[in-house]
Amino acid sequence: MISKGGATEYVYWATGTARLLSRLLRGPTSGPVFLADRRAPASGPRAPAAADICPSTGRDRLSYPRAECLFTQAAAALDPHGIGWTFHHLRHSVLQHLAVDGRTAPELQAKSRHLHLGSLGRYVQLGEQTSAQVTADADPAGPTNRLQCGDLYWNGERR
Repeated sequence: MISKGGATEYVYWATGTARLLSRLLRGPTSGPVFLADRRAPASGPRAPAAADICPSTGRDRLSYPRAECLFTQAAAALDPHGIGWTFHHLRHSVLQHLAVDGRTAPELQAKSRHLHLGSLGRYVQLGEQTSAQVTADADPAGPTNRLQCGDLYWNGERR
């Protein structure tokens, strides 16, 4: 993948995504994978680059805004608020899950490709249960293997 600055970046897919992509890529040998509904204009200012046109159908590559719109509409049925999610929500929910699983800030930074650790704060909000667990884990005088998130102990007794 080529980043905004023109550098080559690598994308690492989880197993399920890699299997899905391998099925999508089984047939075509060139051209875009995700296609728009209509054929691309052949000439004029809105004509896409040749690499963005499917050689067999003549359809244009699906744009990011249109792909996100389709994703949001499809996700609305799964969203408890009925709104749907954007690609941005999807990307950063992964960071939240990885943080909950105990990944370090530099690991999250590498996964998200954020330049500054501070910019991860808005996406990774673990809450007071995590704070309580971190405090308990680091307490050398505290009870070991007894404290769980949400439990309160006083002088060794659960309250």
